[in-house]
Amino acid sequence: MKNMIRKKNFAKSYFGKVSFWVLILFLSTGSILAQTTITGTVIDGQKEPMIGVSVKVKGSVIGTVSDFDGNYKLSVPDANNAVLIFSFLGYKTQEVVVNSRSVVNTTLEEDARALSEVVVVGYNTIRRESLTGALQTIDSQQLLDATTPAVENLLTGKSPGVYVSPGSGQPGEAGKIIIRGKSTINGSNDPLWVVDGVIMGSSATDINPNDIETLTVLKDAASTAVYGSQGANGVILVTTKKAKMGKTIVGVSAKFAATDLNSGRFSIMNGAELYDLYTTFPNKENFSNTWWWQDKDLRNRNFDWWDNATQTGFAQDYNISISGGNEKLKSFLSLGVFDETGAIKGYDYTRYNALLKVEYKVSDRLTVRPQIMGSRKDIFDQQHSVTAMYGNLPWDSPYNEDGSLVGNAPNPTWVNTTGSNYMYDLQWNYSKSEAYEVMGNVDFDVKITDWMTFASINSYKFFNRTSTDYEDPRSSSGESVNGRITEGLRSYNRLYTNQLIRINKAIGKHYINAVAGYEWNEFKSKNTESMSTGFAPGFGVGSVAAKAERAISWRSAWAVQSYLSNINYSYDDTYLAQFSLRHDGASNFGANTRYGTFFSISGGWNIHKEKFFKIQQINNLKLRASYGSVGNRPTALYPHLALYALTTDSGKNQNPLSYNGEPGAVISQLGNADLGWEKSFVTGVGVDVSLYNRVNISLDYYSKKTSDLLYAVPLPGVIGVTSIWRNEGELQNKGFETTISVDIIKNKDWLWTVDANFGINRNKVTKLYGQKKEIIVGDGSGIAGSASKLITPGKDADTWYLKEWAGVDPANGNPLWLKTDKDGNRVTTSKYSEANQVPIGKYTPDFFGGFATNLVYKNFDLSAILNYSVGGQIYNYARAEFDSDGAYTDRNQMNLHSGWSRWEKEGDIATHPLAKYSNSSNSNKASSRFLETGTYLKMRNLTIGYNLTGKIPYVSNVKLFVSGENLFTITHFSGVDPEIPPRYDTRYESSTITGVATSVYPQTRRFVFGVNLTL
Repeated sequence: MKNMIRKKNFAKSYFGKVSFWVLILFLSTGSILAQTTITGTVIDGQKEPMIGVSVKVKGSVIGTVSDFDGNYKLSVPDANNAVLIFSFLGYKTQEVVVNSRSVVNTTLEEDARALSEVVVVGYNTIRRESLTGALQTIDSQQLLDATTPAVENLLTGKSPGVYVSPGSGQPGEAGKIIIRGKSTINGSNDPLWVVDGVIMGSSATDINPNDIETLTVLKDAASTAVYGSQGANGVILVTTKKAKMGKTIVGVSAKFAATDLNSGRFSIMNGAELYDLYTTFPNKENFSNTWWWQDKDLRNRNFDWWDNATQTGFAQDYNISISGGNEKLKSFLSLGVFDETGAIKGYDYTRYNALLKVEYKVSDRLTVRPQIMGSRKDIFDQQHSVTAMYGNLPWDSPYNEDGSLVGNAPNPTWVNTTGSNYMYDLQWNYSKSEAYEVMGNVDFDVKITDWMTFASINSYKFFNRTSTDYEDPRSSSGESVNGRITEGLRSYNRLYTNQLIRINKAIGKHYINAVAGYEWNEFKSKNTESMSTGFAPGFGVGSVAAKAERAISWRSAWAVQSYLSNINYSYDDTYLAQFSLRHDGASNFGANTRYGTFFSISGGWNIHKEKFFKIQQINNLKLRASYGSVGNRPTALYPHLALYALTTDSGKNQNPLSYNGEPGAVISQLGNADLGWEKSFVTGVGVDVSLYNRVNISLDYYSKKTSDLLYAVPLPGVIGVTSIWRNEGELQNKGFETTISVDIIKNKDWLWTVDANFGINRNKVTKLYGQKKEIIVGDGSGIAGSASKLITPGKDADTWYLKEWAGVDPANGNPLWLKTDKDGNRVTTSKYSEANQVPIGKYTPDFFGGFATNLVYKNFDLSAILNYSVGGQIYNYARAEFDSDGAYTDRNQMNLHSGWSRWEKEGDIATHPLAKYSNSSNSNKASSRFLETGTYLKMRNLTIGYNLTGKIPYVSNVKLFVSGENLFTITHFSGVDPEIPPRYDTRYESSTITGVATSVYPQTRRFVFGVNLTL
């Protein structure tokens, strides 16, 4: 960080030079003849000032644009006869006769379904017509089609090139997002989230989806390079709602959802089906003398563990907002409560949200915008075991004949004598947590001139979470220590500030929108955890315990400072250009490479604005092209430093190093002062077309090359350190994406629109460290014996590396795999150990996207949203356990699907080998046998609504609606759901997309009733 401070002189020089040349550019406006000066203000139908409205004198080249407060000023040669033309994409163009007036104010009316509007991009707003980058804006109406508190889950199928691995069905679970493919192997692929101009990091945190006005996804270098080192994985900009000038508006919404689990095509056996499977085992002598097999009633014993653990869940979502104000003071207040009881019993999630935004116009030059956003999240977890739902034998009941609970293992009354009755511990054991997140802003704008503004954003965020894990003295986990209480505290704070100069200037046909500034972002966290043992049942605090078992704590910190600039230029709204430059410094890089510079340059051509363009059917035709660089930082905070370790591990798993009671230390990491940024160079081209005022199409192609990958390169273990962080390796992404929106019917009573998007991404590793040709890694599931992945030049970064399944030997029912013989030929073998691993398939889909349609007839509306994915292969590890051919006798098995068959006699052509009790053929070991298609089509949402506009006194509108979510999935995948939720690692508190299907908490099907009320 000291080196960062030493850079301040550079910062002042850099910022000073940028500011000087920008000022020179705009002050050179040329001479103006003696004319009449006209001023005025442009507002919209909500009486909000409009920025960027084009104001031109009809029949001349004289023109300007409205500033941040909607004000404009220009000179006209003939004030008596002059006509002003006010135009803004998304609004109807107006012509106003001056009639010798010196002040001409106007209100623009919105043009429904118009092509464009002002959109939020990096640190500024710009007219969509002037954009040269690839982005997509989603409004609140499009966003709120799912009953979830996690914003990430709402993006599924709504933006091309944006892949969402949705959260599981557990209440509050958030998904994982990848924009335009993986850009790194060992670092983070999470996009950057920015809320109301404040950089939040790699997640949306606990923002209330109902508070969102728009969400904008930035994809290419022209859009993301201004975020420099934090923009390599794309950027998601969230703009929350704000007050509207005029009368006070009160909005109330309520949703009620009944939820149930959807097990997809995965079917666990009941007692009779499992019994019938056991009767087919040719080696029944291994269990025929056991007490349970001799039980004549065994086939009829059928405890439904799935039904026992599940219920109809219930979700409630309530929101109220109040907004209003005048030209001087405007305010917006919203309160929200989301509460959900899980569809698996024992889990309750509640979140409270509040948002207060105030805009106070102190003077004509100074506007202050304080705001505060807060949330509280309560979780009570006494959830039934997901693993037991799938795996416990139907022959084993958790209850004794007298209705009391069966005790823990070893359990002589169960067929699976080593099994544990989780319900016994669940009588007492639980965990709970309470988290608070508060972010306060003090933002302000100073209007320097009618075309230049100084803008300041200053934010402080605080997070605090307390947690308790209770293990009762009577439970199996707490019995040996007479009970255990684990209490945790995690807190962090984040300071963010940026100071910007914004310029919005029109000179004749020339229009410039620019920003330059400084940014600082720092983060500090502290974690503590204590464990206490020995107490009487029922006490939930550590102070009553007889022994303090362990106390641990850890801290972390990082900081980033940046200098940035971005200029957008257009000539006659026809020829467009953009340039951005950013200089970043980060605390988790080596002293020699701590700072990196990132840039982008792009251009656009509105062909439909040309005089020679005479095709009336085409309303808009724009070509775009961009090139630039963005960066990525490592997930590790101190990879550049030489470190000593005083504990055996980190985080929650740490234990102090000691010898004879004395503390000790060992070398844990070698330093690398030259460790620097991952850099991605991105090229993009695109075209936007609008036809007949009904059809809008966008096409984009991109190529992204990432070099200097951050990687922990292995070292010989003899030196005591096994790896060192270096910049090694390269990765490439190429892709194509398109969106199409069509107004099929548009008249007084009917509106029918259809939207579709499509994205394709191809990534491949192009170089590894040193002379390394391949790296074999785990699949990210954390399960021993699961699949492997291969990282090698020329292959997808998510390539599976498995032994190749060759089917079943018709002669004897043995499993077969392929091996490579001495001549290089692929031949079959029945010995698993002889088969060799080969790259086979990839998890990355061939293409994916979504469809949406909306039909409106008078006060009725009907909407549907579907998303799809085609290609890619899922490793269905769940089959290794539940389709194990008899290898696992301590857990239930799944029913065979239609088209599957099991070998029974010589000559059978079957998909499944001969099943045996405690099968040792290794047929269920990791191989391509369990690779399955990831193709699916899912009905994400279907909604029917009715608006009671003007039919209730004192109420502007009431909308009633019913909807269904996750109604059905069409797929050949044999598991629960081909949309695999990310795996959450409690140790690192991060999620990973794995492509591995395990015993998951399935996504829930939801049936919703809702009401929206506007007063």
